[in-house]
Amino acid sequence: MNTFEVLQQHGTLALMRFAGTVCLFLVLHLLRIPLVIAERVLAGVLVRLDRAAAVQASKPPRRPVNQFFPAGFPTGQEVSR
Repeated sequence: MNTFEVLQQHGTLALMRFAGTVCLFLVLHLLRIPLVIAERVLAGVLVRLDRAAAVQASKPPRRPVNQFFPAGFPTGQEVSR
């Protein structure tokens, strides 16, 4: 069925609704492309940040963690009851 047959059988309004629907479909998909690209870039950045955070968190500390008390200071856990 071509355009002229649709126009004769269903009228101008049906043909315009169909053309409008196709145009809306194309516009929505064209608007979606930048959002998909932004999502992919953001996902890549988040993966790299997660990997860097995991590497940093898995390294042992280079200096004492507790800077307020000297090494060997009694904490109360060493005392036998």
